[in-house]
Amino acid sequence: MADKPVAIVVLAAGQGSRMQSDLPKVLHRLAGAPLIGHALSVARTLEPEQVIVVAGHGADQVTKAAGRIDPEARIVLQSEQLGTGHAVRQALPELEGFEGKVVVLYGDTPFIGEETLAVLAAHPSDLVVLGFEAEDPGRYGRLIVTGRGLEQIVEYKDADAATRDIALCNSGVMALDASLLRQLIVRLTNQNASGEYYLTDLVALARAEGRSTDVVTCDEGETLGINTRAELAAAEAAFQDRARLRALENGVTLCDPSSVWFALDTVIGRDAVVGQNVVFGPGVTVESGAEILPFCHLEGCHVSSGATVGPFARLRPGAELGGDVHVGNFVEIKNAVLDEGVKVGHLTYLGDAHVGEHTNIGAGTITCNYDGVMKHRTQIGARAFVGSDTMLVAPVRVGDDAMTGSGSVITEDVPDGALAIGRARQATKPGLATRLMAALRAKKEAR
Repeated sequence: MADKPVAIVVLAAGQGSRMQSDLPKVLHRLAGAPLIGHALSVARTLEPEQVIVVAGHGADQVTKAAGRIDPEARIVLQSEQLGTGHAVRQALPELEGFEGKVVVLYGDTPFIGEETLAVLAAHPSDLVVLGFEAEDPGRYGRLIVTGRGLEQIVEYKDADAATRDIALCNSGVMALDASLLRQLIVRLTNQNASGEYYLTDLVALARAEGRSTDVVTCDEGETLGINTRAELAAAEAAFQDRARLRALENGVTLCDPSSVWFALDTVIGRDAVVGQNVVFGPGVTVESGAEILPFCHLEGCHVSSGATVGPFARLRPGAELGGDVHVGNFVEIKNAVLDEGVKVGHLTYLGDAHVGEHTNIGAGTITCNYDGVMKHRTQIGARAFVGSDTMLVAPVRVGDDAMTGSGSVITEDVPDGALAIGRARQATKPGLATRLMAALRAKKEAR
């Protein structure tokens, strides 16, 4: 955390035309989260007093997404996209009276690290820019540094040949004192090759005022911005490689690391085992010692220590698995709590349910939770035995130590310790199958 109070401004107004999409660029997903979610996530590690998102293209969609990710974030509108300096200026009303450091981040730059951001925010200079040594500087803005610190940022379009040979490049991320920002940003002009108000011009203005300016450098990979679908795919690959390595370093066994996919917020405890072709969607926690077998998909769920999931299982949002629970192949769990020791071996759907400890759920069991209008809950007690192919028509309760007969349709509560059988009576017609098949064959031969 920085010594001074911190405010974050996240620029998220651009259209991202090179994405070839109707969706605002910052809402394209990386590791299961919108790009802007990555920026907002790292921003909160600084414990800022304020987070301000500058929206523009698709502002309604960006506002809704940012609100879900960070309900405390404030949204301001850049109705015309006239450059980064113009975008930051839209945040000034929200910064009125704030005294501290303002850090400017970008909604399409997802990999800025916590440590890098902390160094940037704590830097003593009045204005500090995040830079990197580029393997291929390309069209990045160049940082002109002397013994007195950062002298100037020159955009590629405005750079001469000698300047373009410089490898130290501008990431766009910047931190500066709020009072300095208010003083200088109103003095920006658009007298440049693009006709835009560059935030980078603040450096020269600050130097002219005798203020200190400097550069903090980071690995080039942290500054990766997303402008095309190809870059988004490359960023996904980079994220997954880092997430897999981090999991291995933290004591998680990945049987085939390259086939496991993580989300931004996946949490897995040490000594957990993850099989091949497992996908973790957003909001998953797997405790130490749990095992996720191959070909499972998990999202918005919690798996306790000692539990086993899969193979070929799906845990949907709201699934809560207690210790030593077993969820087997082709089982789907949604918005359901399974207490300690529950066994759900195969071919079952449990939705909007609570299953008590050490209960066994037979194959083919379904909680019929939706009546076409509303969802209803099923309560299954402790140590119950639900027979194979049982349909539990919610709302319904199966008591502690109760049983249901295989093939039953349960529409009424089952008391503790009771056995419920809800089948239609079987009728057997001797010889009828033979006669029907003969009639069908004769009809077919007559055609």
